[in-house]
Amino acid sequence: MAAIATIAVVFVSGCTSSPSIGVLGAYFPDWLFCIVAGVLLTVVIYLIVKRLQADHLMGPPAVVYPTLVAFLALAVWLILFQH
Repeated sequence: MAAIATIAVVFVSGCTSSPSIGVLGAYFPDWLFCIVAGVLLTVVIYLIVKRLQADHLMGPPAVVYPTLVAFLALAVWLILFQH
């Protein structure tokens, strides 16, 4: 019985601090801000690539841009929200 309790304590200890940010009294999870930042950074990259007329060098947009959003969102999370 003590072993089960010890295992449960180990798994529940990850819930001690909720990764959230207070905005005007409401709390939002960190990943929400990371996804928004990933989308905004992808739009900026898209506009730069389009302005340089280098969009033909990219692969299929349906694969490239969602992958870029995921990569940038994870990069923002690693840079800003690692404690």
